[in-house]
Amino acid sequence: MLDIQFIRQNTDLVKRSTTAKNIKVDIEKILELDEKRRALLGTIEKLRQQRNELAASTKGAQPDAEQIAQGKALKEQLSQQETALEPVEAEFMQLIQEVPNVIPDDTPEGGEEANKPERNWGTPRTDTVVDHLEWGEERGLIDFERGAKVAGNKFYYLKGPLVKLELAVLEMALDVAEKHGFTGMMVPHMVNTRTVKGTGFLPRGEEKQIYKIEGEDLNLIATAEIPLTGYHADEIVDVGDLPILYAGLSPAYRMEAGAYGKHSRGLYRTHQFNKLELYVFCRPQESEEWHLKLVGLEEELCQALEIPYQVVRIAAGDLGGPAYKKYDIEYWSPVDQQYHELMSCSNVTDYQSRRLNIRFRNDSGEVEYVHTLNGTAAAMSRIPIALIENHQQQDGAVAVPKALQPYLGGKTTL
Repeated sequence: MLDIQFIRQNTDLVKRSTTAKNIKVDIEKILELDEKRRALLGTIEKLRQQRNELAASTKGAQPDAEQIAQGKALKEQLSQQETALEPVEAEFMQLIQEVPNVIPDDTPEGGEEANKPERNWGTPRTDTVVDHLEWGEERGLIDFERGAKVAGNKFYYLKGPLVKLELAVLEMALDVAEKHGFTGMMVPHMVNTRTVKGTGFLPRGEEKQIYKIEGEDLNLIATAEIPLTGYHADEIVDVGDLPILYAGLSPAYRMEAGAYGKHSRGLYRTHQFNKLELYVFCRPQESEEWHLKLVGLEEELCQALEIPYQVVRIAAGDLGGPAYKKYDIEYWSPVDQQYHELMSCSNVTDYQSRRLNIRFRNDSGEVEYVHTLNGTAAAMSRIPIALIENHQQQDGAVAVPKALQPYLGGKTTL
């Protein structure tokens, strides 16, 4: 959520950012409601002051008829103004929470087609390989048919070596994260609606992307980012503890599987997968630096797994509401002869911390909102694909990257 004072002082920037993100929010309506709200609050404050002054003037004495009448009139006026404020305040709060984060001036303009590759690593292979789904089904290691039988389309079973592979990648990624100062976290798989909304995962009627528990104020998480953000809600964290670094391990539950006509074969888009998520709480002046560090950590993981990739700066129209700036790391798919998303990394500035009231006291003793960032360490809907496709040998076996071998008991192939 943006501060209303920031919106007042940077109206053109907020409008440009909203338009660039293709998010429809009436900024002028918000400013109009803000003006009406401030006028009502001013009137209410004056009436309360008059009521307090009247009470002070009659303290210790019996009020006369004129004072009683004046007190009744003030009470009625105050009630009328407070009643008038309620719908204005409710509409104002609803609309301001729909305003997306602003974006830097150097953000590429346009939608997904305008995402800008900035650098790449590794040599993309151009020979023919079997795609991960065919490879897994031939060996009885991936079973979507039985997954659909017990749960529905885009649910699946993994078996044997792929289970070991997933656990090995997650353990390796956690070790790398801990080496960089991140603390591993196991998080709740369900959170209340305030926490989901606080992270910006329910903007503009997108509730259908989050699984809701019927009859409960509980939602299945789409990523560990959600409970990690909520961990410090309504707290003033110790400035000496910043930056706070977490690596959250959890399943991710998403209704979006196969949505938007994007690449969705096999494991690539599913309703449930395991994921290790990196999360940072830091001082505002440090968030740009931490954004680059997170991207660097993701690149370190890709290089250790020997996965060719490119780093892509995400264009304005492909950014979500909370993100100020975002990079994706895309792996090379030998099957499609193109890059696909593997990891993402976003600087969300103070957008989430304002919504969930996460603050710190700076060196001057003033209270500020922290900045938050999130990045993917390992999404197990994507990494197995990249490994199977990029390390597949002519006999069909998949070579295990050297860095991963110790986590698989020294095995060199799958």
